[in-house]
Amino acid sequence: MTHEARETRTTSNWAALTAAEPDFARTVEERFGAFTHHVVATLRKDGSPRTSGLEVRFLGGELWLGMMPDSMKALDLRRDPRFALQANPGPGTEMGGGDVRVAGRAVEVHDPAERARYAEEVEPPEPFHLFRTELTEVVRTHVEDDTYLVVEVWRPGVPVRTVRRT
Repeated sequence: MTHEARETRTTSNWAALTAAEPDFARTVEERFGAFTHHVVATLRKDGSPRTSGLEVRFLGGELWLGMMPDSMKALDLRRDPRFALQANPGPGTEMGGGDVRVAGRAVEVHDPAERARYAEEVEPPEPFHLFRTELTEVVRTHVEDDTYLVVEVWRPGVPVRTVRRT
């Protein structure tokens, strides 16, 4: 898929996922809520991937990414908004709730009122970068009945597609 084709891919916010697939959205939120720190992948200037630790928030129907000023991940997202986010798998090999990943575009928020609402809820250290996400895909992979590998994929405008593998 070309860069131009990716740019026209349909996006949605967290509220749209929650309205379309409430059980799936709740499971994904719970998975992210189990731990504070997660991993975000961004694209460096040369196009190679960069992974970084990150805290995320689900507030007001949005998935938010807050970052320290001039952090490399924030600078990456300013240049190319595409990202992939993976929930912390936790300790050991249990992966309770499965492996959860979100992909999309990060849109930096400059509006003072919107930033103030976020800061009131989260109390981030000042100054900070704030990005609202536009989702292109949410994936959950887990084991069912110790028999099946189950992959659930949601894309905007399409119901969750479930694939079971033995």
